[in-house]
Amino acid sequence: MTTRDKARAVVLLSGGLDSATAAAIARSDGFDLYALTLSYGQRHAVEIEAARRVASSLGVVRQVELGVDLSAFGGSSLTDDIGVPKDRALDAADIPSTYVPARNTVFLSLALAWAEVLGAADIFVGVNALDYSGYPDCRPEYIEAFERMAALATKAGVEGGRFRIHAPLIRMTKAEIITRGVALGVDYGLTHSCYDPAPDGRPCGHCDSCLLRAKGFAEAGRPDPALEP
Repeated sequence: MTTRDKARAVVLLSGGLDSATAAAIARSDGFDLYALTLSYGQRHAVEIEAARRVASSLGVVRQVELGVDLSAFGGSSLTDDIGVPKDRALDAADIPSTYVPARNTVFLSLALAWAEVLGAADIFVGVNALDYSGYPDCRPEYIEAFERMAALATKAGVEGGRFRIHAPLIRMTKAEIITRGVALGVDYGLTHSCYDPAPDGRPCGHCDSCLLRAKGFAEAGRPDPALEP
């Protein structure tokens, strides 16, 4: 199959471990990648640089960086002057303050708009419900509902097209995600996960995202290349 023959896929690419792996899976499935990276007023904006590195390493056809400043609303410790939780139990039942209201709905809607313009039927997102299920917009039923909505809300859907929202990591543990990504050649040293990095970008090591990443690499039996000197 030549590049010209490949189907197109829009991939939500944040620069984190999960989105990098989802993008690599899309590439391995034979898609040409169109990466959408959102600058939404997040305090860990260093991830935008990580997304650029990952996009380059995966050979995306095009990367669009779009500004949608959700900090205008606030309501999350990622977009407001609220402390990021540290050393929290990862199996806690409550929804943490790092939840950004309706973020994945906003992101997927923008990806859907671009996909319709591109004539792409496939959107990849790196959400995960198994290893960390605190966010309501990372659940399988949410992804299924958005896919149904996409058929109703677009010209392509009304004319008989069908959008597929791929969430290939949704039932995988972090260790399984890392193992799959390594097999696909993902360079996790290019990624960034920390919610509350130091000014120089160093991860805090104590937020939920840092703890999950450390747990995943430990269970996968691999060192985290992002922490190597």
